[in-house]
Amino acid sequence: MFTPIEVKPLNNYRLWIKYSDGTEGIVDLSDYVGDGVFALWNDYQEFRKVHIGLGGEIAWNDQVDLCPDAIYLQITGKRPEDIFPKLRELAQYARN
Repeated sequence: MFTPIEVKPLNNYRLWIKYSDGTEGIVDLSDYVGDGVFALWNDYQEFRKVHIGLGGEIAWNDQVDLCPDAIYLQITGKRPEDIFPKLRELAQYARN
């Protein structure tokens, strides 16, 4: 797992995130605004309250958070099996 160590809100519902391995990048979350739990972000000041939660999640409160691994994949353009090699083994086993 790649651990986020810093997160900053940017304009237009984007986040800058830095991970413990030195990877950093920007993700656009504007497509989520107003959907389900993300209705919280209809108030832009709530979006700006982003922080790293106790479990390493990218969080806004105890009900709204994002998986740091999914964001890492989005930033790097990698696939899950690229960062979790065991998935390749499991996929091969599933085909047999």
